[in-house]
Amino acid sequence: MFLNPALSAALDRIAERADDVRRAYTPGAVARNDDVAAAASSTDFTLDPLAAVAPEGSYFVIRDGQGKTSFTRDGSFSVRDGRLADAQGHPVLGARTAGGELCELAVDSIDDSLGRVRDASVERDGTFVYRRVVVDPRNAATELQRVVVGRVALARFPAGTRLETKDGSHFAAPAGVMPQTGSPADGAFAPLLTMHRERSRIDVDESIVRLKDAYLAFDALQAAEAAKAHVGKATMDLLK
Repeated sequence: MFLNPALSAALDRIAERADDVRRAYTPGAVARNDDVAAAASSTDFTLDPLAAVAPEGSYFVIRDGQGKTSFTRDGSFSVRDGRLADAQGHPVLGARTAGGELCELAVDSIDDSLGRVRDASVERDGTFVYRRVVVDPRNAATELQRVVVGRVALARFPAGTRLETKDGSHFAAPAGVMPQTGSPADGAFAPLLTMHRERSRIDVDESIVRLKDAYLAFDALQAAEAAKAHVGKATMDLLK
């Protein structure tokens, strides 16, 4: 059974509205529909030392599942397989030294394999650090050494640039547009807001209302189609 174009379009609208509701719970996500966009961004405090919020108008740089450079405002970072990663597990890029090439930021592989990584955190200037557990073989005393992995990168695009996105959280640059890159608190970019998570840029309540309206519109169309089919059948029965 095939749906007519009106019902098919109504189902598409439900899918779009449901997508906005899902995105409303993803840090830094943007809406598919402008009528549910939040008036202003806001943040929530968290005890997670790896969580960070990028300065307004800038993005963290990641490597997506296809190995391509992508951009996100979701700073819900964690350490996965020794690498600093975003909420979806994509490696976060940065520089190990000032002015160095962008690369994945990973803890020392030996420290990771021996379980010596403690207290990993991201600081206001984007420095990704952890403490290494060191045991003195003479007396078995332990101490923690500070280890600097590198600094996360930030990217900024020319004003008016419309980034491409499929999930509202990860973005790709339009063809021919190159971002300005740097590090937090480097003079070109402001510091990070650490131990905070950015809320989505979607009004949760409004997105739910719009989804309900989309369902009601679909139900109305279904009722109209059913009524039309009933009238058509009754007419055919009278003509027999």
